[in-house]
Amino acid sequence: MTAIMSDHRPCPSSAAGLEVGVAPGSRPGTVQVVVSGEIDFDNATFLSRALLAALVSHRATLLVDLERVTFCDCAGLNALLAARHTALRAGRTLHISAAGRRVERLLTLTDTRSLLT
Repeated sequence: MTAIMSDHRPCPSSAAGLEVGVAPGSRPGTVQVVVSGEIDFDNATFLSRALLAALVSHRATLLVDLERVTFCDCAGLNALLAARHTALRAGRTLHISAAGRRVERLLTLTDTRSLLT
């Protein structure tokens, strides 16, 4: 799983074409989660676990950067929505801080953008 290192550099972790890095956010009370690669059925569970680990490890708002995501299917979207739900239940939030064209299109088609901003 992903964790924050004591020297505040991102700690990347990867699985099957997907890389997730977690680091302290630029604003107090935030954690930056940077995702790159493809999010699909085969690795969406890895993304879910990384997001949940970030939520458990840090009592902060998750800012998820999806700018470097080249593909995201419904399993990836479900992982994001499930993490959002978990964050809300814990009294925290999850926001997509950046998204590429393909992710923006998925969010628009599924009318879920407003849930993740």
